Amino acid sequence: MGLLEAPFLFDFEVVSSEDFKFMPMSVRFNLDRFGLRISLAQWQMLPYPDRVLLARFPVDDDTAIEPNFDHALFEMMRTHANVEPEWFTPDADPAWRKVDTVPEGVTHQCGIAGIPLPSNDRWAQLAPFKRYVLAKLSRKPEGNHDFIPAMKEFGLAA
Repeated sequence: MGLLEAPFLFDFEVVSSEDFKFMPMSVRFNLDRFGLRISLAQWQMLPYPDRVLLARFPVDDDTAIEPNFDHALFEMMRTHANVEPEWFTPDADPAWRKVDTVPEGVTHQCGIAGIPLPSNDRWAQLAPFKRYVLAKLSRKPEGNHDFIPAMKEFGLAA
């Protein structure tokens, strides 16, 4: 599988990620699946075309499908920021991969936002990347400004 024709952005990300000042969810997903971490400041050190390129990598959960994201990121970070990404061990069984129950963080965010919790069936029907996005947006105890727009975009809220 090759690069996508255009950067992958959800509608709710366009305002915050259109100029790639902030990391799109597709880049966050690939960082997490490869066990890599960079700061926002490091992201912003990368030239705009490099940030766009990183957002064109596929968002498939199988790292064997597109193994070059990590190599591209390392080269870009060395060249433009004179640093390397930090390594961490990815969670072997993250909550977003479970289709039988809505993760606790999503439940909490729904409560904060005052919107109904999706049923387990609706949760299971979501594409894995969308489940990842909602879990990622729900990882902190305070409300996330992108949570409700994401829920609406994914058909889980009115």
